[in-house]
Amino acid sequence: MKDLAYLNKFFYKYRWRLIPGVLFVVISNIFGILPAQVIRVAFDLVEENISVYHLFTGFNRQGLIYDIFGSSLLLFGILVLLLAILRGLFLFFMRQTIILMSRHIEYDLKNEIYEHYQALSLAFYRRHNTGDLMNRVTEDVSRVRMYLGPGIMYTINTVVLFVLAIYCMLTVNVRLAVFSVLPLPLLAVIIYYVNNIINFRSEKIQERLSSLSSFVQENFSGIRIMKSYVREASVRKKFEAESNDYKLHSMSLARVQALFYPMMLLLVGISNVIIIYVGGVEVMKGNITPGNIAEFIVYLSQLTFPVMSLGWVTSLIQRAAASQKRINQFLSQQPEIISPTDAPQKVEGAIAFKNVSFIYPDTGIQALKNVSFTALPGEMVAIIGRTGSGKSTIANLILRMYDTTQGEVLVDGSNIKSVNLVDYRHQVGYVPQEVFLFSDTIANNIAFSADVKDMPAIEQAARDSAVYNNIIKLENGFETLIGERGITLSGGQKQRVSIARAIAKHPQILIFDDCLSAVDTRTEEEILNNLGRIMHGKTNIIIAHRISTIKNADKILVMDNGEIIEQGTHTDLLNLQGTYFELYEKQLLEEEEPQKLD
Repeated sequence: MKDLAYLNKFFYKYRWRLIPGVLFVVISNIFGILPAQVIRVAFDLVEENISVYHLFTGFNRQGLIYDIFGSSLLLFGILVLLLAILRGLFLFFMRQTIILMSRHIEYDLKNEIYEHYQALSLAFYRRHNTGDLMNRVTEDVSRVRMYLGPGIMYTINTVVLFVLAIYCMLTVNVRLAVFSVLPLPLLAVIIYYVNNIINFRSEKIQERLSSLSSFVQENFSGIRIMKSYVREASVRKKFEAESNDYKLHSMSLARVQALFYPMMLLLVGISNVIIIYVGGVEVMKGNITPGNIAEFIVYLSQLTFPVMSLGWVTSLIQRAAASQKRINQFLSQQPEIISPTDAPQKVEGAIAFKNVSFIYPDTGIQALKNVSFTALPGEMVAIIGRTGSGKSTIANLILRMYDTTQGEVLVDGSNIKSVNLVDYRHQVGYVPQEVFLFSDTIANNIAFSADVKDMPAIEQAARDSAVYNNIIKLENGFETLIGERGITLSGGQKQRVSIARAIAKHPQILIFDDCLSAVDTRTEEEILNNLGRIMHGKTNIIIAHRISTIKNADKILVMDNGEIIEQGTHTDLLNLQGTYFELYEKQLLEEEEPQKLD
């Protein structure tokens, strides 16, 4: 239960739902217990009236006694019905308070988890897969809600009903009451033993469910690759294996529960036999009346469902504890990147790296080694190099997705760690190497960066990114719905929509991370010319593989193995006859080869 203690703050928040709910549980159970006493009086009355009726055999008054007897039974029947209606009314109130409370807590908990997810750093998402993250905010929270609602409601109901019923039993006949509850200690031992098994197996089930969710999510995301390589049958077999593993763990839990319920019924049946036998003996001794036996049987029938539900409630609580433990694991993780709460400031765009080294925390790979450079407002700084040379890492550090291992990154002369991160990122436009578009309209994807509502501004961003003509040719234009990750668009179109999204917010710093690779050279030149106009007086950082993309940059950084090995203008670097010159010559040859074949 220590893992579920995290939820206590929600109980306090919704105490004015929980407290009336508990009160309604008590009242409903009082109305549930009273019919037993009414039935006892009715039984005893029946016995007395039958005797009186026989005494008046042959007398005229016998008919009157019969009428009184019938009216009394009708009155008792109406009274039992009225008590049942009142109990049902308070059961309704009980569910309206406790179950609704659980829904409110579920809403708050989901929002808290999602908000915490957003606060966690990029390194967290590199360590955990999407399916597991989704499972904790959906399946795990649903299991916790079942504890908060039905679990708590039936637990309180069971405790209150046991206290009331056993108290009433003891006031009637202590000996009969003791014998009636004799199987309960055995029940407690069974529950304690079964709890441990259920807890262990519930945790295993949740682990397998997360694994299954991750597998399905990943394969649906990569459905194009799967179909291209005709791997449906192979993946289906893997899914069957994952699903079978989950089924086996679920079946092992079901077997424990299947044994649990019949055992509960057996104990209830034994209690019934004890009541009838011991009660009969007590009636013959004159200690109780036959109505008391009927009363005890009603009490026991009232306890039957709570006893049967003990296994189910136990399972709910244990599975909720396992789920809350998994939720707490993520909620206890603190973000590596902490944003200062300083007042927002306008960013001019001066970026400086001073002896920056960086090692990825999750892999231990050193991506940058003693990197130093500056990018001033109005400059276009280009970064080129082989795959894995550290280019994208520079973009991540400028955005402060990670903190440097050594050295410092300066923004307008201040260490980036001291800059209000939310305000800073509002003023930075970023186009990632791996383009991501949402399953939404093209207009909403472009407007996403700054929540732009003005349609002319969206259209202008599309023109500046040279994708406007492609969009208006679509059947629904800017209102065209694109599939997950922009699957309905070509690679070049996705890149240009992503560029439009970045420039729609009019950033002070714009970072292109090799996002023109799927664009032809003519369109690329158009986009770069537009950028020169849009980003005048602002900072441009372009990461690329093609020299044609960066040859007009004010400063070019050539990277290799995490280090800047050359820097300067296009002309300066060609004159050096170094790595940049080799790349240039190689790309010239690659461009000339198709022309010769033509």
